[in-house]
Amino acid sequence: MSSDGTLFEKVWGRHVVADLGEGFTLLHVDRHVVPDFNGNAFTRLARRGLPVRNPELTFATADHSVSTDPRDPDRAQNANPHVVNLRRDTKAFGVKLFDIGEAGHGIVHVITPEMGIALPGLTVAIGDSHTCTHGALGALAWGVGQGELVHILATQTCVQHKPRTMRVTFDGALPPGASGKDLILFLIGRLGVAAGNGYAVEYAGQAVRALPMEARFTLCNMSVEWGARYGMIAPDETAFGWLKDRPYAPKGAAWDAAVADWRTLQSDADAKFDREVVLDVGNLAPQVTWGNSLDMVLAVGESLPDPAAEPDPAKRANLETSMRYMGLEPGQPIEGLPVDRVFIGSCTNSRISDLRAAAAVVRGRHVAPRVQAWVVPGSELVRRQAEEEGLDKVFIDAGFDWRSPGCSMCLGANGDTVGSGVRVVSTANRNFANRQGPGSRTHIAGPVLAAASALAGCIADPRAVGTERFDKLGTAPVQAQAIVATRRDAA
Repeated sequence: MSSDGTLFEKVWGRHVVADLGEGFTLLHVDRHVVPDFNGNAFTRLARRGLPVRNPELTFATADHSVSTDPRDPDRAQNANPHVVNLRRDTKAFGVKLFDIGEAGHGIVHVITPEMGIALPGLTVAIGDSHTCTHGALGALAWGVGQGELVHILATQTCVQHKPRTMRVTFDGALPPGASGKDLILFLIGRLGVAAGNGYAVEYAGQAVRALPMEARFTLCNMSVEWGARYGMIAPDETAFGWLKDRPYAPKGAAWDAAVADWRTLQSDADAKFDREVVLDVGNLAPQVTWGNSLDMVLAVGESLPDPAAEPDPAKRANLETSMRYMGLEPGQPIEGLPVDRVFIGSCTNSRISDLRAAAAVVRGRHVAPRVQAWVVPGSELVRRQAEEEGLDKVFIDAGFDWRSPGCSMCLGANGDTVGSGVRVVSTANRNFANRQGPGSRTHIAGPVLAAASALAGCIADPRAVGTERFDKLGTAPVQAQAIVATRRDAA
């Protein structure tokens, strides 16, 4: 059993309202944020004649349903019912809404830490599975369903089943070109998409400590993608410096007191975890997925596996199904695979550091003629800062479409979809079949690999940008298509 000395246990213990037995606990919720697709929770509350228990602890934003096309004349008013109803209900219940175009508006998992709503040691509940993002600050954060949303609005509490604990230690210094996105993709590729089921995971080690704050959000964001309910990083000077002066963060003497408390939120040296995992990432290369599951991932210089070599019949069938859906062949190199679209955005990789990293790759270059590439800032504040720094001009000059904040092509629930057979390099967090539109073919990667791929017209190693090797990748799409066609004909 895990001891009381883990980061998870320390934060969990502060929030217990009641032990409900059989492993279930009623927890106090410190911060609750309602996205647009969860707005009908207010309707259910109203039908029962209940108020919001603590409106000062509740916030809302429209992100999933909003148009990200800045040329859309309806964007500012956004007449879709999700936004209209959210505006009406937050006003009626006295809840703070970060409306479209306002400072604070954006993707829920970008604005919540950006505004200082999520803080170390707090519990954070949001009606979206990637709420684990906020564990990067040392918060206990989890996604909730519709019934739980109503319960939190009415009581400021939530029932949770206490999980086991796991620590993942990333040993070694990350080499140039690797990022937080590469860490989590590498982990999922090694452990599988179900290895975190039933666990609260703490990320630790030299590589994690060296990550800037926004890369830590990326790492924790995808905890749910390998089954973990919570993903956490102990708060440190990096986190404190990033949070200072955020709008909803403590100020003055309260800030000093808060930081003194936050420093105690570390797993004790003798803390026991139910499972320990250690991964050496000193030679980690940029990662990119090839199939319809995040554990179908390769380093950019590797080739696709041969399903025939998989002894497990179920796994073999899954590999074969993904290869057919993705239009790929066994042994095919992932580098040089032609792409049609590139999407830089989502709650995983749309922060200012992500945009700076991608802009550094594309500055002075141009998107390949056959590629349509988008950059979608994660929030209104990210958009404003990027434009102040001239990043929008860098992208536009390079042939990218500069969009407005929103979830956009990550899930395609807002009209931002792609057609059947269209191959996309995406900085989002999921590569399910049909995720970005029926028949869409999604490859998940980090911003620098996505940017490099937009320039080359194919999946490209960002470490080779500006070299003869990278320049020659412009011929790779024709070659790759010819290889695939030949193999299909032979079959």
